[in-house]
Amino acid sequence: EIVAMQCGIGKVNAAVGALTMIENFHPALIINTGVAGGAGGGAGILDVVVGERVAYHDTYCGPGTQWGEAAGCPRYFCPPASLLSLPQLSDNKVKKGLICSGDIFVSRPEEVARIKEIHPDVMAVDMESAAIAQVCHLKNVPFLCARVISDTPGEADNIAQYESFWEDAPRHTFEVLSSILKAI
Repeated sequence: EIVAMQCGIGKVNAAVGALTMIENFHPALIINTGVAGGAGGGAGILDVVVGERVAYHDTYCGPGTQWGEAAGCPRYFCPPASLLSLPQLSDNKVKKGLICSGDIFVSRPEEVARIKEIHPDVMAVDMESAAIAQVCHLKNVPFLCARVISDTPGEADNIAQYESFWEDAPRHTFEVLSSILKAI
């Protein structure tokens, strides 16, 4: 049985959506898909980045924590290794790496640079994945995040690459999601 939900933009909407799914449907797994901005690291337009690790880039909870770490949680949320090792995630259009989330639409190269100061190996930036991963961590529900790259701030021809995105991106994401669902 599969339940789908559109949570909306941002960490709060994502957390509310994840908790609603968990409380009402008691899923064995939550898979989060959507759009992310690229941050370099080998992921280009229309590549799907699967989060080997997911973290915040805009969270600091004071002494005893690091930037990107919510108090009482690990700095990096990780999906089960069994999901990450699925052969379906070895396609050349699927990249595995760090997805960082924050409540900012990252649109300028200097914003990417600031995030890289906190997480040098960031591959994709979004506004939801870490909140979903944190709720799943707190509720002991496995998760997986897969985000299609829309653009990379500061890259050459960034806007032109974005123009056909909304036609091609859903197909790329659906292909990856379908292969994951068939495998599990």
